[in-house]
Amino acid sequence: MTTTAQFPEARRTTSGAGAILRQFWATSKGMTIFFLLSCFFLVLAIAGVTVDPREVLGQPVWMKSLKFAVSFVVYAPTVLWMFSYVKLRPRLMRFVMDACAAALSIEIVLFITQAVRGQPMHFNVATPIDETLWSIMGTTITVFYLINIVGFVVFLRQKPIADRVFMLSLKLGMGLMLLGFGLGFLMTNPSPAQMEVLQAGGSVPAIGAHTVGAADGGRGIAILGWSSEHGDLRIAHFVGIHGAQVLALIGWLLYNAKQRFNDKQRLALTWGAAVAYLGLVASVTVQALRGQALLQPDATTWISWIGLVVGSVLFTSVVVNQGSVARVQGSGSF
Repeated sequence: MTTTAQFPEARRTTSGAGAILRQFWATSKGMTIFFLLSCFFLVLAIAGVTVDPREVLGQPVWMKSLKFAVSFVVYAPTVLWMFSYVKLRPRLMRFVMDACAAALSIEIVLFITQAVRGQPMHFNVATPIDETLWSIMGTTITVFYLINIVGFVVFLRQKPIADRVFMLSLKLGMGLMLLGFGLGFLMTNPSPAQMEVLQAGGSVPAIGAHTVGAADGGRGIAILGWSSEHGDLRIAHFVGIHGAQVLALIGWLLYNAKQRFNDKQRLALTWGAAVAYLGLVASVTVQALRGQALLQPDATTWISWIGLVVGSVLFTSVVVNQGSVARVQGSGSF
C-alpha cells in the first residue's frame, strides 16, 4: 500500500475532487470503491424517502437506509484519511481497509433489500427470510468490528511522523469510534418483554431493540428517530462512533495553535478532550440503560452533564493558564 503520510499544512496543496480521490485510491482501493457506493446509496435513500410513502416502525421505510448512508459517507473518507498516516504493515492494513469495505458493502445490499420489501432490517426475525438477512448482517458486523480492532492495534503502533499530539488525537478518536461500534452490540440482546415470551415457549417478530423500556416504533425525535419517551441505545452508539471526527478536529485545531500552546499543553488538552468525550459517551449510555429519554434528563443525568462541563472548563483553564504563566516567567528572565 502506497501512502503519502503528511500533516495538515502539507495537505493544503491537495485540492479538487480528483486529487482527493487519487489520495484515497492510494490508501485503499476497496474503501474508495465503498465510498463511491455509499454516495450512490445516499442518493437512492434520499429518493426513497421522497417518493415512497410506506412506513416501518413509525418512520419512512427508507429512513434507516438514509441515516446509515449518511454515516457511511462520513465514515469512509474519515478512515481513508486517518489510515493514510499509517505506514506499518502495509499488506495487513490493505486487508483491513478492503475487508471493512466489503463487510459494509454487504450491509448496503441488505438495507436496500429490506427497504424494497418494506420490512425492518435490525433485529427482524419475523420470517425465515428476515431472520436470514438479519443473521447475515449480524455476522458481517461482528467481522467488521474484529477487523477494525486489528487495524486499531497497528494504528497504535505507528510512531508520530511529524506531530505526536496530532497523531495522538487520531489514535484516541479511533479508540472512541471502536467503543461506539461496540455499544451497538448492547442492542442485540432480547428485551425483557421478548425474553419473557421466549422463555414461555412463544415466538417474537424481533430479538433485540434500540429502545429501553418500550418496544421500538414509538414517538421519536424528528429525523433522528431516537425515542423521545424512553431510553435509546442508538444515542450512545452514534456519539461514540463520531468521536473519531471530534478528536481529529480537536487535534487539527491544536496543531494549528502550536504558536499559542506548547507540546505539553497540547498533549494535556488532547487527553482532556478524550476523557471528557468518553464521559459523555458513558453518561448517555447509562441514561439509555436506565430507560430515560435523551431530552428528559433527571437530576442524576443533569449532575453528570454539569460535572462534565465544569470539569472540562476547569481542566482547560488550568492547562491554558499554566502556559501563560510559563511564558510570562520566561519573558521576565531576560
